[in-house]
Amino acid sequence: MSRVISIASGKGGVGKTTISANLGIALSNLGWDVLVMDMDINMANLELILGLEGKPVTLQEVLSGKEDIYNAIYEGPGGVKIVPAGLSLPNLKYIKRERLEEVFDDLMGNVEILLLDSPAGLERDALDAMSLADEMILVTTSEVTSISDTLKTKLVADKMGIDILGVVINREKSYDEFLSIEEIEAILEVPIISIIPENPKLISCFSSGDPIMMKEPGSKTSSSFNQLASYLMGQPYQINNRGFVSRFIDSLLGNISIKSKRQ
Repeated sequence: MSRVISIASGKGGVGKTTISANLGIALSNLGWDVLVMDMDINMANLELILGLEGKPVTLQEVLSGKEDIYNAIYEGPGGVKIVPAGLSLPNLKYIKRERLEEVFDDLMGNVEILLLDSPAGLERDALDAMSLADEMILVTTSEVTSISDTLKTKLVADKMGIDILGVVINREKSYDEFLSIEEIEAILEVPIISIIPENPKLISCFSSGDPIMMKEPGSKTSSSFNQLASYLMGQPYQINNRGFVSRFIDSLLGNISIKSKRQ
């Protein structure tokens, strides 16, 4: 049975899509069969972050009844599978959102992990995406307004019976005008499962369509995504801190381990 996890936020601009993309890559690196679907049909961004814009078949065509969902699945960076929402404005008028349930019925059991990059807020599209998920990760920043909106999303998810796995604090800051980790946990009553550090390079990664998990796999930010992926799947997190000499010797002896898909 597939795990369906909604990546949700109370407001836009907190980095939800960046989290979805890089977490998907991290999970794929662990050997899991991962599909990340952009559910924000009106304001799609996932394909831009991953450099997959301009694909001929997207979720727009699927929900318009023109295409099968499997024709809208593309291989993204790191082997993660992606369903882009589509950027075409004219196609929006042909979309029938009630087809979403049929799409998910087709996918269930054919992918191990389905990450939903949900629309921000609590409008219809966001609620539709939430209703399809069994589990949820809340993405927020440490600003008071962001925490307030995240709390609203959390309360709605509770009423819908969704299992909230935890909170990811993105672009973590420790200035006086931002809430502390302890304060955020007290307000949301949900554990913080990851803190993604502030990283100016994420902006250039976004514009180049080259996610930081691929561009800087050894960075502190990428390490945070790897830790989060390991936590979600109950797998130990291992840091490869061996020096150049030991890695060079391994390569001579043929001992370099190659990632393989989980059996």
